[in-house]
Amino acid sequence: MTTPRTALVTGANRGIGLATAQALDRAGWRVLLAARDRDAARAAAAETGPRAVGVALDVTLPESVAAARAAAGPVDALVSNAGVLLDDGYDPLTVPVDLVRATLDVNVLGAWRVCQAFVPDMVRAGWGRVVLLSSGTGTFTHGLFTGAPGYSLSKTAVNGLTTLLAARTRGTGVLVNAVNPGRTRTRMMPDARGTVRDAAGDVVAALGLPDNGPTGVLFRSGRIVGW
Repeated sequence: MTTPRTALVTGANRGIGLATAQALDRAGWRVLLAARDRDAARAAAAETGPRAVGVALDVTLPESVAAARAAAGPVDALVSNAGVLLDDGYDPLTVPVDLVRATLDVNVLGAWRVCQAFVPDMVRAGWGRVVLLSSGTGTFTHGLFTGAPGYSLSKTAVNGLTTLLAARTRGTGVLVNAVNPGRTRTRMMPDARGTVRDAAGDVVAALGLPDNGPTGVLFRSGRIVGW
């Protein structure tokens, strides 16, 4: 009997993260659902399936990331989904820099911390998949969105991090890509038309790429789009 692969999903207690974890569970993966609150992570895992496990992980705290790595052990795939939108309605000339700093700490540095903790195991194993959640608001081809400048800039940085990690892991069996789920109806964007189920499908597709699949690219609805 084949042992199922293990995926860690950050920010998995709701929204796209939870939908992704549930889609992976249905596809036969063993899923670790990570959230800042341990009880929320465990409740989401119970909602996902009997093989799912809740993990406490605050991406802004190095000690929390290290503790999660020690508890979880090596994983085969990582979905870096945890993120915040704190500066909606501001513009680059009015946004409080403290909001920008807090946004970058979660969306960029948090993703980086988690990748540094879990991706080296994938490299050593010779196989792995990493998906970072991005946004069209952070791409130069689309145009950065001035109405949430810290958030937009954070997603530009996530795109850059994706290419850096892909370049570092190229040829190791690890594929690192970003997914732009589009405007998705979540607590962050309650009026959006897209569903978390559709967004999760895009993430799972990126995790299911063949070994000769692309790395260091941005996907939107299953297609590679420009940075």
